[in-house]
Amino acid sequence: MSNTWQPTEQGLSDLLQLLREALNPSDSHAVQQKLEYFNKIPDYNSYLVYILTKMPQEDQYVRSVAGLTLKNNIRGHYPTISPEVVDYIKECSLEHIGDPEIGKAVGIVIAAIVEHGHVQNWVRALEVLMAKLDDPNPTVVENAFTTLQKICEDCSRELDQSVNGVQPLAFMIPKFITFFAHPQEKLRLCAINSTTQFITLRSAPLMNNMEPFLTALFSRATDDSLEVRKAVCQALVSLLEMCSSVLLPQMANIVDYMLYCTQSDDADLALEACEFWLVFAEQDDLREHLRPFLPRVVPVLLKGMVYSEMDLLTLGGDEDDAHVADSEQDIKPRHHKANVIENEHAEKPEGAGDKQKNGADDDDEDEDDDDDYDDDLDDEFYGEWNLRKCSAATLDVLCTAFEGEVIRLLMPLLKTELESTDWLHRECGILALGAAAEGGMQEIAPHLPELVPYLFTNLNDPKPLVRSITCWTLGRYATWIHQAKHFLEPLIQNLLQRILDNNKRVQEAACSSFSLLEESVTVDLVPYLHPILVTLATAFDKYQHRNLLLLYDTVGTLADVVGAAINQEQFINIIMPPLIKKWQEIPDDSTDLFPLLECLSSITTALGIGFKPFAQPVYARCVSLVCKTIGECQQAANDPCLEVPDKDFMIVALDLLSGIIQALNTDAEPLVASTNPPVVQFLSICVQDEVAEVRQSAYAVLGDLAISCFEQIRNVVPQFMPHIVSQIDPQAEHVSVCNNATWAAGEIAIKWGQEIQPYVDPMLQRLFMLIVNPAIQRTLLENVAITIGRLGLVCPQIVSSHLHVFINPWLRALVPIISNDEKASAFSGLCEMIKINPEGAAKEISHFAIAVATYAEPPPDLAQSFGHILSGYKNMFGEEQWQQLMQSFEPNVPAVLQQRYGV
Repeated sequence: MSNTWQPTEQGLSDLLQLLREALNPSDSHAVQQKLEYFNKIPDYNSYLVYILTKMPQEDQYVRSVAGLTLKNNIRGHYPTISPEVVDYIKECSLEHIGDPEIGKAVGIVIAAIVEHGHVQNWVRALEVLMAKLDDPNPTVVENAFTTLQKICEDCSRELDQSVNGVQPLAFMIPKFITFFAHPQEKLRLCAINSTTQFITLRSAPLMNNMEPFLTALFSRATDDSLEVRKAVCQALVSLLEMCSSVLLPQMANIVDYMLYCTQSDDADLALEACEFWLVFAEQDDLREHLRPFLPRVVPVLLKGMVYSEMDLLTLGGDEDDAHVADSEQDIKPRHHKANVIENEHAEKPEGAGDKQKNGADDDDEDEDDDDDYDDDLDDEFYGEWNLRKCSAATLDVLCTAFEGEVIRLLMPLLKTELESTDWLHRECGILALGAAAEGGMQEIAPHLPELVPYLFTNLNDPKPLVRSITCWTLGRYATWIHQAKHFLEPLIQNLLQRILDNNKRVQEAACSSFSLLEESVTVDLVPYLHPILVTLATAFDKYQHRNLLLLYDTVGTLADVVGAAINQEQFINIIMPPLIKKWQEIPDDSTDLFPLLECLSSITTALGIGFKPFAQPVYARCVSLVCKTIGECQQAANDPCLEVPDKDFMIVALDLLSGIIQALNTDAEPLVASTNPPVVQFLSICVQDEVAEVRQSAYAVLGDLAISCFEQIRNVVPQFMPHIVSQIDPQAEHVSVCNNATWAAGEIAIKWGQEIQPYVDPMLQRLFMLIVNPAIQRTLLENVAITIGRLGLVCPQIVSSHLHVFINPWLRALVPIISNDEKASAFSGLCEMIKINPEGAAKEISHFAIAVATYAEPPPDLAQSFGHILSGYKNMFGEEQWQQLMQSFEPNVPAVLQQRYGV
């Protein structure tokens, strides 16, 4: 198709009428549907570009709507637009990029084609746009450059590649740099922003032009335009993060400049500059370069943490507002993370938990907790990332990176802030004290006996913002306060008072801090359970929507940490009525069910059989939620017009079902037996779901059913086994699904016994590949080892022949976990295998002996097996070789073996 294409009069008239309607629609949805329907017409987009570029007599706004619609069509339907039509759009667009009326709309269309059609397929567009930068008409230049900037933002990686042996950036970047000094602000800004896109890629053409780039950039540091100075700061932050070495020769001047900008009256410029210090602080290899500037940086950060007038106007909330209903935009979206089966360790590493039924996805378990600061500040700050939050986050990182050095600089400044008669400065000081907690604890600890009572006093400050930040800061010191003992009870009392504060912001901060306290203090909260539960139950009647969601987390965390101690009638009568009331009030389609169901999962685990009076209606609704979601998924699969349901409803319901079955144990059997439709019917669908978290939770339920109600699933276990085998995947993308399927296989093996034999070899092939993998995630490794042991217990003849393959990593995996039924059954399986094939474990006798010696209080049957096996090996090796083996151990190992097992 070329410029000879012409629209039909009727088609043009119809489309123009629709575009005019779109300007002031009486029914915007109907207009959009009609515009979308036009995509079925092959040359629809030719009409749009014709109206945009070849009808100057038409209203400018109608032409702009045509351009916007064309851009949306390119983004949404590019692969289906014929090459002839695309060529026509390209021709018309390049011809009219300089049009003063519709040039911007044309530029958006060009950028969309380059993005979705790929740079290499339209190098001509770059050539034309670059040539237009030399046009004498300033409008043409501006339109061309704004288009280039959009292309640089959307296609930076493609532009960094060679196209037909030529790298576009090789001629683009030098040209952009010449525009840094252009008299027109908009073009200076376009030039800096376009070039900055390639810093993160360390693009060779930029690196080759680094010297002129920096010279041109520094020349704009004092630009009259605030927007240009912000762009300069953004570029310097990117350079510091990606290629800091180029800045080091000029670092002293750059620090002066960034300190000046961080204190700008313009909040946006100050924030862009403050990001520089956060990036600087996070780069370990830049620590020595930052150290000399700390005495100047720390005071500026503290200054940035004082609420600005704009902050206070935005926040509001300087009054009692607990009775005011929340607006919907106050409510953060909630997502549920499906449960992961874990094992408890004798010495828990960071992040290890009990056998979790509502834990985070273990795929990410070993990642750094870099985002923790943002997470626990999110509840303290409403609104967007700002100078105050960035300054506080930077101070936190600095205190961790430089430890006592920053604290020694900070403490005199803090003293001034905390003693100020201006509440804004006191509030800033309390925030800084909290921000310094993680990295500066050792240096701050000597001051805490004086500071903690000061903070208790500020919990009663007339200003809600002071009370809320004080709650947050006390939460950051919860571990120290727990260890200090005599401050614990007053902290609990004070936070409970603030949980019932008449200001919603304070309620939120108090709940968050109390959750941190729960995690730090754990079972030492048991003596205070009555006042805690009374306060939390009262809060259910007082809280508005947003804080209710947080309250569920606080109640659930309490149940997690105190466990069965909450299973007393007086406590159950306090906390269950408000939870059941909310359970009855919240409709099936509300995402508020997520935190409530998570909370109930924790409660069921803690109460155990104590949950039985509440189990039936909760269980029945969970079944209903799962079946309802499955039904809606099937309807959506058959009818594309229907919206796909949120499967989090199914995940969270499965997790609570798992919790109920686990809590009631064999008493769950009547519930499971009377389930309609049968549990196995919907569970067989869930274990095949395309969403990993659904499968993950389904396998947790399956394993719990095997433990508590095996007879209810015995007849259908053969239907599940192929799915279980397939999910025990050495190449698993979703580790937690593999983990839970592996765990369920072990639970089924214990109950099914030798009937599992047909599936043992296929499972072993997969399990062995996992257990010998040094990179395997810890929780999965432990469950793999337990399942191998259990398979060996029920089918020792099959598994024992492979002992030499797995016994070394098997022992290393299971020695650290605490003594429990799972560990005992796995080691019993190992003993049965060794009895059949002692040669298979002979080379690992030293590791086996250490494992036996460190096994605390094995069950009598297992202890007897240990003794027999050790005696057998002693006889096999002979007295002399055995004594040599004993002498190779730490002294406590032979002592335990002699004392317990007589060897």
